[in-house]
Amino acid sequence: MSPLEGGYLQSLLLRYVQATYTELAQGAACNRLHTLEERLARWLLTVNDRLQLENFPLTQEFIAQMLGVRRSGVTVAASTLSRAGMISYNRGKISIMNREDLEATSCECYRVIQNEFTRLLNNKPRHNL
Repeated sequence: MSPLEGGYLQSLLLRYVQATYTELAQGAACNRLHTLEERLARWLLTVNDRLQLENFPLTQEFIAQMLGVRRSGVTVAASTLSRAGMISYNRGKISIMNREDLEATSCECYRVIQNEFTRLLNNKPRHNL
């Protein structure tokens, strides 16, 4: 096989790059169009999917950097999600308490990105999208 023909690994890597570009583009649009609560819900769902854990250590400062907002905004958004029973936040540890409601609160960007990863990488979705 010549280097130009590629193979399974090359195909997989190209599909992964395409899915990642979709995530970047969708994330940029999301940051411009959606509320902080929707974006925080999307981001927490994505972290949950990647880590495959229901509890994970995240500081408000780190979340603020990842979402490109002030820490005080994260405090307000996280409090809103916490009061609604979707997450639990205590001393830098976040727990997903109600994934269904968190998905419902998230903007459509979460589903668009997850569906693209599933389509391109032939993954079985971890949760119903």
